Amino acid sequence: MKLKVLSYNIHKGFNLSGAQFVLQQIRQALRETKADLLFLQEVVGENKKYQKDLSSWPTQPQFEFLADQNWTHFSYGKNAIFPVRHHGNAILSQSPLLFEHNLNISMNRLEQRGLLHSCIQPENSAKIHLLNTHIDLFASSRKKQIAKIIDYVKTNIPTHEAILFCGDFNDWTFEISPILNRELKIHDCFEVLHGRAAKSFPSFYPILSLDRMYFRGLTPAHCSVLNFQPWNSLSDHLPLLAEFQCP
Repeated sequence: MKLKVLSYNIHKGFNLSGAQFVLQQIRQALRETKADLLFLQEVVGENKKYQKDLSSWPTQPQFEFLADQNWTHFSYGKNAIFPVRHHGNAILSQSPLLFEHNLNISMNRLEQRGLLHSCIQPENSAKIHLLNTHIDLFASSRKKQIAKIIDYVKTNIPTHEAILFCGDFNDWTFEISPILNRELKIHDCFEVLHGRAAKSFPSFYPILSLDRMYFRGLTPAHCSVLNFQPWNSLSDHLPLLAEFQCP
């Protein structure tokens, strides 16, 4: 069985400049990928101001609006919390999610971050742990966050069980992959299949490798950056899409 996986920072549903609300277009584009699993970052759970001021703002949380009838199982990790709004990471799945846990990995008040952990067991497949995160901009904080994530994985996920670890790592200095390889035997599917990390930012001219799709216990069959229309005119990031052979 193959599993099609997409990871995408949706920029809270706004385009690159933040001037246009494009969540409806994002939903349609996501549908057309026919992905089994979505790892989404910067997903808004609630924004009372935009709900009042924008006529196109959905009445339900963004992760529910995007899931619609295509991904009937979803999990949301609320990380950045403000008086009238909050956002975080979300996992959307066609397979049932066995549980969910949101680990707080925030290192300062300005960047409230989390690791969303869930799990699926597709038919005729072993269990697969799903980890979704959005790491800090500051290198010193990123190292502490990765150390906290590694400790969490070692404590809570058996070494023989499969992992998909996706998200926006803000790791343009390429320091995280060697640490994950060494500590958790986790690998970047783009580095395995193409010899280098994916370039996903900014969407109109991607030169930085901020987004990653790490795996353990699965076999990557294909991976690509969706760097064409409509993706390069939606969020400030480009999505990563991959197919894995399930264990």
